[in-house]
Amino acid sequence: MLFRESIKTRPTAKGHTFLGWSLSYMGKYEEAIQECRKAVSLDPDYGNPYNDIGVYLIELGRPDEAIEYLNKAIKAKDYCCRQFPHYNLGRIYFDKKDYARAKKDFEEALEIDPDYLLAKLALEKLKQVLTEI
Repeated sequence: MLFRESIKTRPTAKGHTFLGWSLSYMGKYEEAIQECRKAVSLDPDYGNPYNDIGVYLIELGRPDEAIEYLNKAIKAKDYCCRQFPHYNLGRIYFDKKDYARAKKDFEEALEIDPDYLLAKLALEKLKQVLTEI
């Protein structure tokens, strides 16, 4: 992969994060997490790797571990897309049947990006579940 060659020449948080993202598309979540951890060690203020680690942990069936990373993504100084960790936290809380917390996170995602389709769909699904209870 060219990311690996690039990182050898000049290691950056973004390089490691994007390598991790590429690995995740091959189902190599543990390797992806390791790359994101390297990114965090290079730039702890960069939010993307925190969210990505959270997503990979969810995919690995370890949502409780993901919560810490998603919260770090939300608080990161250098992060443009806080709607993503809010949405991912909502997914976790929805699965835990903590519907009030899931609703809060889906709504926060939509406050940041009112057009975020996944959050809109998740909130609609949540409303359906609540009407069935």
